[in-house]
Amino acid sequence: MKELVKREGSLAAYIWRHEPDPKSLGKPQSASTSAESVALSKDLLKQGWKFVGPTTVYAFMQAMGLVNDHVEDCVIRAKVERAGKGFKRPVRR
Repeated sequence: MKELVKREGSLAAYIWRHEPDPKSLGKPQSASTSAESVALSKDLLKQGWKFVGPTTVYAFMQAMGLVNDHVEDCVIRAKVERAGKGFKRPVRR
């Protein structure tokens, strides 16, 4: 973990650089993984992390706001979109 933080600047910057383009995702609530969650999972596993399969990573990405796959008419979807617009993503140093 120390090496990752030294290389990336922070764990947050490392995670957020895997944010998927919303246009590349499937329909809301139709997927349990993405190309980005698979890539992040593989990278974390290479670094010795455990219990970070693509589905778990995708769920983490949802929880952290990297993925907003609430259905189109869900009130939470709009709240997440508004919050995302004002969120300053961490950057790699």
